[in-house]
Amino acid sequence: MTRPHDTHRHGQRPLSIVRGSQRRDPGKNLEPRRQGDIAPAPQTDPAVSEANLLRTQLHERTAELQRVTSEYDNYRKRVSRDRRAVGEIAVANVLAGLLPVLDAIDQAHKQGEVTGGFQRVTEVLEAALAALGLRSFGTPGDPFDPALHEAVSCTRSNRVERPTCTAILRPGYRVGSQLLRPAQTDVTEPSDRM
Repeated sequence: MTRPHDTHRHGQRPLSIVRGSQRRDPGKNLEPRRQGDIAPAPQTDPAVSEANLLRTQLHERTAELQRVTSEYDNYRKRVSRDRRAVGEIAVANVLAGLLPVLDAIDQAHKQGEVTGGFQRVTEVLEAALAALGLRSFGTPGDPFDPALHEAVSCTRSNRVERPTCTAILRPGYRVGSQLLRPAQTDVTEPSDRM
């Protein structure tokens, strides 16, 4: 028979014999853990692990659905914006082609030749073009803006404090914020400018 001091080291408990139902689970380690050891996977109830798996899948599917919905909304907005832009460009191109007609009507007005049925046609045409967003600009006395006005001549005068449009030779037109044609003007500048 062995003595207790032969089966264990000094400071440790002696080994004991375990029989029958007193045996420990073989998956559990009785030795203390050391740094770097891998902890054994905890034993869980299969119903709980299945519920956690379903929750994880639900979270993933929800996130994926939100991403797809967001992408679709962005696509729909982009298509709508592009359609509007194409429509505005098409309208601007048609209106730019009609500017010589408007110039001819303007010249006929100045000469007093717009009368009778022709006057009614010009009124309907101008109303239809205005409904499409065509706006004329350029009046005598407007401050000169090189982005909107084309200077045909320039004179100096003490009567103005800044460059000013004194006569509109040909009106300018725009659709919304898009410039179709700048206004041709005579410009007067202050005489003290060099």
